[in-house]
Amino acid sequence: MKEEHWNPGTLLELSGYYWKTCALHAAVKLDVFSVLDQAAVTAAEVSDKCRCSEEAVQRLLNALAAMGLLRKDGERYTNTGSASNFLSRNSENYIGFMIMHHYHLVPSWHALDQSVKTGQPIRQGASQSDEEWRESFLMGMFNLAMNLAPRVVPLLDLRHRSHLLDLGGGPGTYAVHFCQTNPELKATVFDLPTTRPFAERIFSRFNMAERITFKAGNFIDDDIGQGYDVAWLSHIIHGESPADSQKLIGKTVTSLKSGGMIVIHEFILDNDLTGPLFPALFSLNMLLGTAAGRSYSEAQLTEMLSQAGASNIRRITFDSPNDSSLIVGTV
Repeated sequence: MKEEHWNPGTLLELSGYYWKTCALHAAVKLDVFSVLDQAAVTAAEVSDKCRCSEEAVQRLLNALAAMGLLRKDGERYTNTGSASNFLSRNSENYIGFMIMHHYHLVPSWHALDQSVKTGQPIRQGASQSDEEWRESFLMGMFNLAMNLAPRVVPLLDLRHRSHLLDLGGGPGTYAVHFCQTNPELKATVFDLPTTRPFAERIFSRFNMAERITFKAGNFIDDDIGQGYDVAWLSHIIHGESPADSQKLIGKTVTSLKSGGMIVIHEFILDNDLTGPLFPALFSLNMLLGTAAGRSYSEAQLTEMLSQAGASNIRRITFDSPNDSSLIVGTV
């Protein structure tokens, strides 16, 4: 890893960076960018629509303009192109749900020192949280997957596969994309019962209700089914301990037909565990929110697959905003 040149200025910039983060979170939560998406408006108009203090809204808008997310002309504000594209609810590329998921994580990150002292999590998982938190998490996963799936799906040849298991698949975004690309493929999304309404809404939205089914359960303890010829495990291993990850991978391999394919999509650490930066920080996020989850290295995931009986194990990399890639094996 390249050594950073740290000095008091850069350290203080890093220490106070959360000010920018909190300004973005507040603007997304108040839906400021959607208000500004249609026309140039004044702080008074924004405060009226968002039901906020006019003077305080003006300060927020000025800070967002300083961050390069808004433009100001006289007393009127408009979104930049990027803000309209990614932060307005009117856009198909809206990522606000994931930003709100990050917003919900802030209190636990504030208590990171406590979690490091005790080795115990600070917060409960999103699936056990209230409806707003659960929606932001699941629809945030949808936002990210909608962006990544078009890059990932072409990397896997599923032309001769008939039944895909999307294990812990949340709203089933990847299952939808795999089925769209492979007309003969059907899929089963396996996830917690609380996820079903979100998933079935996505199936219907993409006219996939006849080809994708939802199976409810806990993938560690419950039966996940049999007879699949490809299994897709996207961002679920990091939520489990090494022992449970091994159990889950073994269980998945057993669910596959002979010749079946298992694909793990994860934030993958270097083998010395010191990078890349996002997976290393994400491992701390798992400390805060799970009993024993963490980021894993390529060597660790490869060993788990090998122990489960998979062979021809290989890594597939692609252009990802958060250092995720694929580990693929066959049974």
